[in-house]
Amino acid sequence: MSLLLSKVGTPVAYLPAGAELEIDLRLESVHEGILATGEVFGTGIAECSRCLDEIKLEIEVDFQELFAYSSSSDDELVVDGEHIDLEQVVIDSVVLSLPFQPVCSQDCLGLCAECGSKLNENPGHEHEKPIDSRFEALKDLLSKEE
Repeated sequence: MSLLLSKVGTPVAYLPAGAELEIDLRLESVHEGILATGEVFGTGIAECSRCLDEIKLEIEVDFQELFAYSSSSDDELVVDGEHIDLEQVVIDSVVLSLPFQPVCSQDCLGLCAECGSKLNENPGHEHEKPIDSRFEALKDLLSKEE
């Protein structure tokens, strides 16, 4: 079974609109209703929280939900005639599995705090040390001599 979704997730990690998810699903009739057990497979997109590069996320999530024949509260999922709606169950399980701070690799160096250049591309990146404000007047004397 497959499902097409609109964009879901967070600004940092999400499934793009039109992303196709594969669902391996098992439905069981139980006394209270229908028990849906399954696995969701797909590919999401994330932005590395250190260097801001785009990352492909392989998504593999398990879920299990009971769809009741009769609702005793507004929070319960119910069987509607002979149908159940898995969309919200799948969205909830996928979004909860997305990382809060995705990284492209565990040793990602991130961005330079001063200029924003990627430290992975230039690990020896350095800036001149700022002049101590107490010696700022001496710098002005050097420029007058030249």
